[in-house]
Amino acid sequence: MPGDLDRERRIAMAAAEEAGALLAASFHSAHTVHAKGGRDMVLNLDLAAEKIIVTRLREAFPDDRIVSEEAGDHGPQGGRTWLVDPLDGTNNVAIGLPAYAVGIGLMDGGRPVLGIVHEPVTGATFHAVAGRGAYGPAGRLTGPASVLPESGPVVAWTQGYGVGRDPAAARIRTELERESWRVLQLWAPLLGWVLLARGTIDAFVGYRAEGVDLPAGALLAAEAGAELRTLDGEVFTPDHTGPPEGRSFVAARGENLAWGRLRCSV
Repeated sequence: MPGDLDRERRIAMAAAEEAGALLAASFHSAHTVHAKGGRDMVLNLDLAAEKIIVTRLREAFPDDRIVSEEAGDHGPQGGRTWLVDPLDGTNNVAIGLPAYAVGIGLMDGGRPVLGIVHEPVTGATFHAVAGRGAYGPAGRLTGPASVLPESGPVVAWTQGYGVGRDPAAARIRTELERESWRVLQLWAPLLGWVLLARGTIDAFVGYRAEGVDLPAGALLAAEAGAELRTLDGEVFTPDHTGPPEGRSFVAARGENLAWGRLRCSV
Protein backbone atom coordinates (compact mmCIF):
# COMPACT_ATOMS: atom_id res chain seq x y z
CA MET A 1 0.00 0.00 0.00
CA PRO A 2 1.62 3.27 -1.09
CA GLY A 3 2.27 5.82 1.64
CA ASP A 4 0.68 5.89 5.07
CA LEU A 5 -2.61 7.48 3.91
CA ASP A 6 -2.36 10.06 6.68
CA ARG A 7 -3.44 12.92 4.42
CA GLU A 8 -6.34 10.88 3.06
CA ARG A 9 -7.40 9.95 6.58
CA ARG A 10 -7.32 13.52 7.85
CA ILE A 11 -9.26 14.92 4.90
CA ALA A 12 -11.86 12.15 4.97
CA MET A 13 -12.36 12.48 8.73
CA ALA A 14 -12.81 16.24 8.44
CA ALA A 15 -15.32 15.79 5.60
CA ALA A 16 -17.29 13.17 7.55
CA GLU A 17 -17.39 15.36 10.64
CA GLU A 18 -18.47 18.43 8.66
CA ALA A 19 -21.28 16.42 7.08
CA GLY A 20 -22.16 14.96 10.46
CA ALA A 21 -22.46 18.39 12.03
CA LEU A 22 -24.95 19.36 9.34
CA LEU A 23 -26.95 16.15 9.90
CA ALA A 24 -27.09 16.65 13.65
CA ALA A 25 -28.12 20.29 13.37
CA SER A 26 -30.84 19.53 10.81
CA PHE A 27 -32.09 16.20 12.19
CA HIS A 28 -35.52 17.52 13.17
CA SER A 29 -36.08 19.21 9.81
CA ALA A 30 -35.43 16.18 7.62
CA HIS A 31 -37.88 15.59 4.80
CA THR A 32 -38.19 13.06 1.99
CA VAL A 33 -36.96 14.07 -1.45
CA HIS A 34 -38.03 10.91 -3.25
CA ALA A 35 -38.51 7.18 -2.77
CA LYS A 36 -35.90 4.79 -4.17
CA GLY A 37 -38.09 1.72 -4.26
CA GLY A 38 -39.64 -0.41 -1.54
CA ARG A 39 -39.24 1.48 1.74
CA ASP A 40 -35.90 3.00 0.84
CA MET A 41 -35.85 6.76 0.37
CA VAL A 42 -33.67 9.82 -0.07
CA LEU A 43 -33.86 12.75 2.35
CA ASN A 44 -32.77 16.32 1.86
CA LEU A 45 -30.07 15.54 4.45
CA ASP A 46 -28.63 12.71 2.33
CA LEU A 47 -28.08 15.12 -0.52
CA ALA A 48 -26.71 17.97 1.59
CA ALA A 49 -24.23 15.74 3.45
CA GLU A 50 -23.19 14.04 0.23
CA LYS A 51 -22.44 17.39 -1.43
CA ILE A 52 -20.08 18.33 1.40
CA ILE A 53 -18.15 15.07 1.30
CA VAL A 54 -17.91 14.69 -2.46
CA THR A 55 -16.81 18.32 -2.84
CA ARG A 56 -14.04 17.90 -0.24
CA LEU A 57 -12.79 14.66 -1.77
CA ARG A 58 -12.92 15.98 -5.33
CA GLU A 59 -10.95 19.10 -4.35
CA ALA A 60 -8.27 17.08 -2.56
CA PHE A 61 -8.05 14.04 -4.85
CA PRO A 62 -9.12 15.07 -8.37
CA ASP A 63 -7.61 11.95 -9.96
CA ASP A 64 -9.58 9.51 -7.83
CA ARG A 65 -12.92 7.92 -8.60
CA ILE A 66 -15.83 8.62 -6.23
CA VAL A 67 -18.80 6.29 -5.80
CA SER A 68 -21.51 7.84 -3.63
CA GLU A 69 -24.76 6.44 -2.30
CA GLU A 70 -26.93 9.04 -4.01
CA ALA A 71 -24.81 10.77 -6.68
CA GLY A 72 -23.53 7.55 -8.19
CA ASP A 73 -20.18 6.98 -9.90
CA HIS A 74 -17.95 9.88 -10.95
CA GLY A 75 -14.34 10.30 -11.99
CA PRO A 76 -11.76 8.15 -13.77
CA GLN A 77 -12.13 4.39 -13.81
CA GLY A 78 -9.42 2.24 -12.26
CA GLY A 79 -6.97 3.26 -9.59
CA ARG A 80 -8.32 4.39 -6.25
CA THR A 81 -12.02 4.62 -5.47
CA TRP A 82 -13.68 6.54 -2.66
CA LEU A 83 -16.97 5.12 -1.33
CA VAL A 84 -19.33 7.62 0.30
CA ASP A 85 -22.43 6.88 2.36
CA PRO A 86 -23.41 10.37 3.55
CA LEU A 87 -26.28 9.16 5.72
CA ASP A 88 -26.35 5.52 6.73
CA GLY A 89 -29.68 5.15 8.49
CA THR A 90 -31.89 7.29 6.29
CA ASN A 91 -35.00 5.36 7.26
CA ASN A 92 -34.21 5.87 10.94
CA VAL A 93 -33.92 9.62 10.47
CA ALA A 94 -37.15 9.65 8.47
CA ILE A 95 -39.06 8.33 11.50
CA GLY A 96 -37.19 10.49 13.99
CA LEU A 97 -34.91 7.74 15.36
CA PRO A 98 -31.44 9.18 16.14
CA ALA A 99 -29.43 6.17 14.97
CA TYR A 100 -27.37 7.01 11.90
CA ALA A 101 -23.79 7.47 10.72
CA VAL A 102 -21.57 8.89 7.99
CA GLY A 103 -19.26 6.49 6.20
CA ILE A 104 -16.29 7.02 3.88
CA GLY A 105 -14.09 4.24 2.51
CA LEU A 106 -11.14 4.13 0.15
CA MET A 107 -10.49 1.15 -2.12
CA ASP A 108 -7.13 0.48 -3.76
CA GLY A 109 -6.42 -2.61 -5.81
CA GLY A 110 -9.88 -4.01 -5.07
CA ARG A 111 -9.42 -3.93 -1.29
CA PRO A 112 -10.39 -1.44 1.41
CA VAL A 113 -7.37 0.52 2.67
CA LEU A 114 -9.10 3.28 4.66
CA GLY A 115 -12.37 3.39 6.56
CA ILE A 116 -14.03 6.28 8.38
CA VAL A 117 -17.25 6.10 10.41
CA HIS A 118 -18.60 9.20 12.13
CA GLU A 119 -21.53 9.16 14.56
CA PRO A 120 -23.21 12.60 14.50
CA VAL A 121 -25.33 11.82 17.57
CA THR A 122 -22.31 11.16 19.83
CA GLY A 123 -19.77 13.20 17.87
CA ALA A 124 -17.43 10.19 17.83
CA THR A 125 -15.29 9.35 14.80
CA PHE A 126 -13.72 5.94 14.19
CA HIS A 127 -11.06 5.19 11.59
CA ALA A 128 -8.90 2.38 10.31
CA VAL A 129 -6.03 2.09 7.85
CA ALA A 130 -5.24 -1.36 6.49
CA GLY A 131 -2.47 -2.98 8.51
CA ARG A 132 -2.34 -0.18 11.08
CA GLY A 133 -5.23 -0.89 13.42
CA ALA A 134 -8.56 0.75 14.18
CA TYR A 135 -9.05 3.73 16.46
CA GLY A 136 -11.78 5.76 18.14
CA PRO A 137 -11.90 8.71 20.52
CA ALA A 138 -10.56 6.60 23.40
CA GLY A 139 -7.70 5.05 21.45
CA ARG A 140 -7.13 1.73 19.75
CA LEU A 141 -10.14 -0.54 19.30
CA THR A 142 -9.72 -4.14 20.46
CA GLY A 143 -12.76 -5.81 18.92
CA PRO A 144 -15.10 -8.47 20.31
CA ALA A 145 -14.20 -10.77 23.19
CA SER A 146 -12.75 -14.19 22.44
CA VAL A 147 -15.21 -15.94 24.75
CA LEU A 148 -18.94 -15.74 24.08
CA PRO A 149 -21.23 -14.88 27.02
CA GLU A 150 -22.94 -17.85 28.67
CA SER A 151 -26.27 -16.20 27.99
CA GLY A 152 -25.49 -16.20 24.27
CA PRO A 153 -23.98 -13.70 21.85
CA VAL A 154 -25.35 -10.31 20.92
CA VAL A 155 -25.39 -10.17 17.12
CA ALA A 156 -26.09 -7.39 14.64
CA TRP A 157 -27.92 -8.24 11.43
CA THR A 158 -28.11 -6.47 8.08
CA GLN A 159 -29.62 -7.33 4.74
CA GLY A 160 -29.77 -5.57 1.40
CA TYR A 161 -32.84 -3.62 0.36
CA GLY A 162 -33.51 -6.12 -2.41
CA VAL A 163 -33.75 -9.13 -0.09
CA GLY A 164 -37.35 -8.63 0.98
CA ARG A 165 -38.89 -11.85 2.31
CA ASP A 166 -36.20 -14.15 0.94
CA PRO A 167 -36.68 -17.58 2.63
CA ALA A 168 -32.92 -18.01 3.15
CA ALA A 169 -32.69 -14.69 4.98
CA ALA A 170 -35.70 -15.59 7.12
CA ARG A 171 -34.13 -18.94 7.98
CA ILE A 172 -30.85 -17.34 9.05
CA ARG A 173 -32.63 -14.75 11.19
CA THR A 174 -34.68 -17.50 12.85
CA GLU A 175 -31.50 -19.44 13.69
CA LEU A 176 -29.87 -16.31 15.07
CA GLU A 177 -32.88 -15.46 17.23
CA ARG A 178 -32.94 -18.98 18.64
CA GLU A 179 -29.23 -19.16 19.48
CA SER A 180 -28.42 -15.55 20.45
CA TRP A 181 -29.16 -13.43 23.47
CA ARG A 182 -30.22 -10.60 21.20
CA VAL A 183 -30.24 -9.83 17.47
CA LEU A 184 -29.95 -6.15 16.55
CA GLN A 185 -31.37 -4.90 13.27
CA LEU A 186 -30.18 -1.31 13.34
CA TRP A 187 -31.11 -0.09 9.82
CA ALA A 188 -27.65 1.50 9.82
CA PRO A 189 -24.95 -1.14 9.18
CA LEU A 190 -22.07 1.20 9.97
CA LEU A 191 -23.29 1.38 13.55
CA GLY A 192 -23.14 -2.41 13.72
CA TRP A 193 -19.54 -2.39 12.50
CA VAL A 194 -18.60 0.20 15.11
CA LEU A 195 -20.21 -1.88 17.88
CA LEU A 196 -18.26 -4.93 16.74
CA ALA A 197 -14.98 -3.02 16.51
CA ARG A 198 -15.54 -1.61 20.01
CA GLY A 199 -16.30 -5.08 21.36
CA THR A 200 -19.77 -4.22 22.63
CA ILE A 201 -21.37 -6.94 20.47
CA ASP A 202 -20.07 -10.39 19.61
CA ALA A 203 -20.77 -10.81 15.90
CA PHE A 204 -22.21 -9.19 12.79
CA VAL A 205 -24.08 -11.18 10.15
CA GLY A 206 -24.98 -9.81 6.73
CA TYR A 207 -27.08 -11.26 3.93
CA ARG A 208 -26.64 -9.72 0.49
CA ALA A 209 -25.61 -6.47 2.14
CA GLU A 210 -25.55 -3.09 0.45
CA GLY A 211 -22.15 -2.33 -1.09
CA VAL A 212 -21.18 1.31 -0.59
CA ASP A 213 -20.91 1.28 3.20
CA LEU A 214 -19.59 -2.30 3.51
CA PRO A 215 -15.80 -1.88 2.96
CA ALA A 216 -15.32 1.01 5.41
CA GLY A 217 -17.17 -0.71 8.23
CA ALA A 218 -15.67 -4.13 7.57
CA LEU A 219 -12.14 -2.71 7.57
CA LEU A 220 -12.81 -1.03 10.91
CA ALA A 221 -13.88 -4.34 12.47
CA ALA A 222 -11.09 -6.34 10.83
CA GLU A 223 -8.40 -3.96 12.03
CA ALA A 224 -9.88 -4.23 15.53
CA GLY A 225 -9.39 -8.00 15.49
CA ALA A 226 -12.57 -9.46 13.98
CA GLU A 227 -12.33 -12.01 11.20
CA LEU A 228 -14.68 -12.04 8.21
CA ARG A 229 -16.02 -15.17 6.54
CA THR A 230 -18.63 -16.02 3.95
CA LEU A 231 -21.66 -17.95 5.17
CA ASP A 232 -19.95 -21.21 4.17
CA GLY A 233 -16.75 -20.36 6.04
CA GLU A 234 -14.48 -19.03 3.29
CA VAL A 235 -12.47 -15.83 3.69
CA PHE A 236 -14.68 -12.83 2.92
CA THR A 237 -13.21 -9.81 1.14
CA PRO A 238 -15.54 -6.80 1.40
CA ASP A 239 -16.19 -5.06 -1.91
CA HIS A 240 -18.86 -2.74 -3.28
CA THR A 241 -18.91 -4.28 -6.77
CA GLY A 242 -20.47 -7.44 -8.11
CA PRO A 243 -23.85 -9.05 -7.38
CA PRO A 244 -25.33 -8.85 -3.87
CA GLU A 245 -25.02 -12.64 -3.57
CA GLY A 246 -21.30 -12.03 -3.00
CA ARG A 247 -21.89 -9.77 0.00
CA SER A 248 -23.10 -12.22 2.65
CA PHE A 249 -20.84 -12.62 5.66
CA VAL A 250 -20.22 -13.49 9.29
CA ALA A 251 -17.82 -11.29 11.26
CA ALA A 252 -16.63 -12.27 14.73
CA ARG A 253 -13.52 -13.10 16.73
CA GLY A 254 -11.75 -16.01 15.02
CA GLU A 255 -12.33 -18.33 17.96
CA ASN A 256 -16.07 -17.92 17.53
CA LEU A 257 -16.41 -18.32 13.79
CA ALA A 258 -17.35 -21.98 14.15
CA TRP A 259 -20.44 -20.72 15.94
CA GLY A 260 -21.14 -18.37 13.00
CA ARG A 261 -20.77 -21.09 10.34
CA LEU A 262 -22.96 -23.50 12.30
CA ARG A 263 -25.82 -21.06 12.84
CA CYS A 264 -25.67 -19.07 9.62
CA SER A 265 -25.26 -21.57 6.80
CA VAL A 266 -27.70 -21.38 3.91
